Amino acid sequence: ISLSLQEKRKAYISSQTSNVQILMKKILIIIGTRPEAIKLSPVAHELKQKEHIAETRICFTGQHHEMLKKVVEHLDIEADYNLQIMQQGQSLFQLTAALLTSLEKILEEFEPDLILVQGDTTSAFIAGLAGYYKKIPVAHVEAGLRTENKFSPYPEEMNRHLLGVLSDFHFAPTDTAKKALLRENVPGDRIIVTGNTVIDAINYILKKIDKNPPEIPGIEALIRQQQKIVLITGHRRENFGEGFNNICQAIQTLARKFPTIAFVYPVHLNPNVQKPVYTMLKEYDNIYLLPPLGYLEFIRLMSVCHIILTDSGGIQEEAPSLGKPVLIMRQSTERKEAVASGTAILVGTECDTIVKETSRLLTDKIAWQAMSKRDNPFGDGKAALRIADYIEKILSQ
Repeated sequence: ISLSLQEKRKAYISSQTSNVQILMKKILIIIGTRPEAIKLSPVAHELKQKEHIAETRICFTGQHHEMLKKVVEHLDIEADYNLQIMQQGQSLFQLTAALLTSLEKILEEFEPDLILVQGDTTSAFIAGLAGYYKKIPVAHVEAGLRTENKFSPYPEEMNRHLLGVLSDFHFAPTDTAKKALLRENVPGDRIIVTGNTVIDAINYILKKIDKNPPEIPGIEALIRQQQKIVLITGHRRENFGEGFNNICQAIQTLARKFPTIAFVYPVHLNPNVQKPVYTMLKEYDNIYLLPPLGYLEFIRLMSVCHIILTDSGGIQEEAPSLGKPVLIMRQSTERKEAVASGTAILVGTECDTIVKETSRLLTDKIAWQAMSKRDNPFGDGKAALRIADYIEKILSQ
C-alpha cells in the first residue's frame, strides 16, 4: 500500500510538472522606437490575457528613450527590461553593436520560446538576428512591406527584407504584403494576414480622448477657434540634408500663400531635423513649431487637422481612420494601399510639387472630400487579437 501511494505521488508530481512546463512558455516583445510601442501595445495587451499559455515580458531597447516615455503611459504598457542603448550622435554601426551585445544578455537570462518584433527598425532587425543566433523562433508583426529600393527608406527597407529571412512567423497587415513575402519564397503557411495593429492602437486612444481630451500646449486656442490646420511631421533619414531643406522651403511658400492657415509642426528631436526646421521656419507667425507630442495629444491633433504632410509610415495607416488626406513627402512608399485607395498622394520632397498638391487640397473642396473618405485599407482594429490567437496556437503545439 505504501509503495502504491508513493507511485501515485510521483505520478501526481509528474503531471503537475508537465502542466508547469506548458504554463512556463515565454514570449519576449522587443520595442525600440515610438512607432513600435504604438503598434505592439495592442498585441502586448492581448498576450497578457493569455498568461495561462505564456509569460510575456517587454524589452525596451531605448532607441527612442525620451519619446517612448510619453507614449507608453498613454498605451498602458511597461518595460520589464530597458537596455538604454541610445547615445548622442550614435551611428548605425554603434547602434547595431550595442543592440546585439545587450540583447544577448537578456536572451540568456529570460530564455524566451518566442521573440516578437515589429516593423523595420534597426532594433527589430537586430532582435531577429539575435533570435537566430540563439535558435529562438521570431515572429514579425507588419511583415512584407516593400518599396523594392534598398536605400529608400534607408535603412528600413533592408531591415525588413532581412527580417523576412530571419523570421519564422510573418504577420502581414494586408494581402499586398503577403504577396510580397510569397514572391520572396516565404512559406505560405507561415504568413498570416492580420490587418495592421496601428488601427487597434488608434481605437484604444480615441476612447481615451473622447473621455478626456488632452490639451495641446501652444495651439489649444487654434483648436477652440476651429482654425484650419495643416499638420506636418518629418523624420526620415533619407530626407536629411537637401530633402528637409526642400520641405522647409515648401512650408515657407505655403505659409506666405495661405496666411490664415495654421501650419503645425511637432519637430522630431533628431538634430538633422531640428536644425533646418528651426533655422528656416521659426520666424513665421502662422507656423507653429512644437516639441514632440505624446501619442494622446498627437492623435487629437490629427483628428482636428485638415491635411497632413508627412514622411511617416504609421501616419499613412492612421489617417484614413480619421478621414484626413495625406501627402507623403518621400520618393517611394511601402504603404501602397494608401495611394491605391486614394487616401494618400506620393509627392516626394520637391518644393514645387509639395506646394502644388497642398494648395490644391486647401482650395478644392471636392478634391479634399475625395481623399477624406474613412475607408481604411489597413484593417478593422482586430489585428492584435488575430496575432495573439495564432501565437497561442503555435505555443500550445
